[in-house]
Amino acid sequence: MGQREELLAGAKRCLVEKGYAHTTARDIVATTGAHLGSIGYHFGSKDALLNAALLETFDAWGDAIAEAVVAEPGDAPLARLRRFLDGVLEVAHEQRSILVASVQAYAQAEFAPEVRDQLVASYTASRRELAALVLDLAPAEVSEDQARRYGSLALALINGAVLQWVLDPRSAPTADDLVQAIEGLTGSGR
Repeated sequence: MGQREELLAGAKRCLVEKGYAHTTARDIVATTGAHLGSIGYHFGSKDALLNAALLETFDAWGDAIAEAVVAEPGDAPLARLRRFLDGVLEVAHEQRSILVASVQAYAQAEFAPEVRDQLVASYTASRRELAALVLDLAPAEVSEDQARRYGSLALALINGAVLQWVLDPRSAPTADDLVQAIEGLTGSGR
């Protein structure tokens, strides 16, 4: 592993252990054994390094979700959504430190255009993939309108459920709670 990769790994460890706001450049080099000047050489600044680490962490969270989700072909859309949310919340328990670090990316997006751009690109792709999952379509078959409507709904449910889970896992809604609420609002519920 080269020094650049070691700095990224150290920054990710610091994000998990200390959070974005409490991580200093000295913390990062202490975890890696690198020289303080190596951060500037490889990334330009500590903030640029932390932003790069945040983006990698955010990608790792997305990969963990993708691996956990199992939908059955032929399921109704709400059943597929329920399975998906179950997978997301299951991964949350296993990947809490990655999840908490990923959530920090949202706050940084306001101040770091590269973080904002990456999140926008990730959300654009995720909307299509989530709509495809819920509607049981191939991503290429999902229209822009379907991606905007169904993918956005799935993202809103994921983000809301995960943030509630981060704050208080004991009282956070389950996938079944969320889907039952949708069914109740649409008149298709119990």
